[in-house]
Amino acid sequence: MKLQLALDTCTLREAMVLVKDLQVFIDIIEIGTPFLLEEGLHTVKEMRRQFPDLEIFADTKIMDAGKLEAEGAFKAGADYVSVLGVTNDATVKEAVETANMYDKKVVIDMMNVQSPVSRVSKLGELGADAIAVHTGVDQQKNGRTPIKDLIELKPYITGMDTFIAGGINRENVGEYILQEPDVIIIGSGILTAADHVREARWIRNRIPLYHS
Repeated sequence: MKLQLALDTCTLREAMVLVKDLQVFIDIIEIGTPFLLEEGLHTVKEMRRQFPDLEIFADTKIMDAGKLEAEGAFKAGADYVSVLGVTNDATVKEAVETANMYDKKVVIDMMNVQSPVSRVSKLGELGADAIAVHTGVDQQKNGRTPIKDLIELKPYITGMDTFIAGGINRENVGEYILQEPDVIIIGSGILTAADHVREARWIRNRIPLYHS
């Protein structure tokens, strides 16, 4: 099981310091969507240069131009890109084909997908590498969490990895670990702690180690 650190609301300089502090506890650096919009793909390039042993997830949330947008992120050094599950099949296919060219991976973000079970089946046919069960920040404000969605979808996710994201922290990480996702994504649950190094260590010690 991998731990992915989501970096959303920081500068590149701040992000570099955070990852340097936390690199021994994490497996994947996520360049979050707000971070990408504010700083650009050079954030991916810099993270790849500074932390060559960590994987990089570019949260591109691709909705169109699957080849163009995925290729830009992969060329910058990303190992994963995200594609929104609500987009059309053609865009998913373009992103998947591009990922295959670069030996990289496409993660489908299931946020706001209306018929997730049937959509997961189709995404598997299209060659997606992973499904991200994700509750967005605005939904979290209304009390929604991704645990029920994970429990519902997990039996239908075959041949693909499972990522889980949305308000995960030390209080609830245990219930997500029990569902055995491949990747647990945590941002503010670590970064807003009084001591983010201590928090990351605490969480890492409870997540089973990833074995390739």
